[in-house]
Amino acid sequence: MRIAIDAHSVGTGLGGNESYAANLIEALAEIDPVNDYTLYVTRDEAVARFRNRWSNFRVRSTLPHTPLIRIPLTLSAELRSHPVDVLHVQFTSPLFAPCPVVVSIHDLSFEHLPETFNRRSRAQLRFTVRRSARRAARILALSEHTRLDIISTYRIAPQLVTAIPLAAPTHFRPVEDEVELQRVRQTYGIKGDYILSVGSIQPRKNLPRLLSAYERLRRTWPKGTLPQLVLVGKRAWLYRQTLKALQELGGGVIATGYVPEADLPALYSGALCFVYPSFFEGFGLPPLEAMKCGTPVITGDRTSLPEVVGNAGVMVNPFDIDAIASAIATMVDDSSFRSSFRIKGLNQAQIFDWRETARRTLEVYKQAADNAHSLAPMAQSAAR
Repeated sequence: MRIAIDAHSVGTGLGGNESYAANLIEALAEIDPVNDYTLYVTRDEAVARFRNRWSNFRVRSTLPHTPLIRIPLTLSAELRSHPVDVLHVQFTSPLFAPCPVVVSIHDLSFEHLPETFNRRSRAQLRFTVRRSARRAARILALSEHTRLDIISTYRIAPQLVTAIPLAAPTHFRPVEDEVELQRVRQTYGIKGDYILSVGSIQPRKNLPRLLSAYERLRRTWPKGTLPQLVLVGKRAWLYRQTLKALQELGGGVIATGYVPEADLPALYSGALCFVYPSFFEGFGLPPLEAMKCGTPVITGDRTSLPEVVGNAGVMVNPFDIDAIASAIATMVDDSSFRSSFRIKGLNQAQIFDWRETARRTLEVYKQAADNAHSLAPMAQSAAR
């Protein structure tokens, strides 16, 4: 089987999209030496990461990076010049793909929370993702919540949508080397104990409420003893409200911006706790990364997050600032409470495995290709 994967997100620093593509590709390479793969990339970092690593994988640059040109023109031309049996994309597929397409749709936040996107992005996503979903041979969701949402919102036949969860990369594990823990503290200006949050700066990550919760704690905590709050993540879109909240809060908070993935395990491991008050997620990878590093987790109780965290983290109403503050206070104050959630988190994280994700994804590729082959004789007969 000839499988093509649109990996344009690799090398962009786009958080979950990049992590999904990169880790899926590496897991497929680990479990599947038989099928032939073509990776469509747009960044030099992706070429350097994948080229000449596996004998059954080839890397092709499909420029420019902008989707308005790349998807309808460059990618479509590439598929016609070098035919494949199935194409895997995230969110958006070519209008007239000459092969079955598997579309991964991470979430439908742009449908349900339009105010959390700028007007242009919202309109583009609504048009392209709806069309891609209705034309897809198969659709992949990252959680059962998102699977049911896709079926309901786009009126897709349930058998065409499969929920396959993500996993944390294999190098995410507890870091106990004090030299490495101290290195990341110095790199990002962290002094002493800290509370960590990781995620791109955009509205549904709910960072202004986290900052408000932290400010409430700071007003009641003995002066100078509340651990620093460290926010990790690049500016995504509609981030001005978060930046304004940061400015109003003053000291005590470090915003690192984008952090290389290599530094994240130590940042997670050194934190007293991890807080992720998002109110809409298709999966929620940062809480899983934190649990895999042995960091106690506080997270929102909405959408897919309960599937990921289970009973291994403290779930809070993400719109309740007092609830967020109370959960943080308990984590900071009670070492035995933290220890119990550290153990629960490590156990929960073991459920998720990239190799299993890759195996299940490969089965969906086969279903899409086999269905196209089974329909071909009927189409030829109808044409006659």
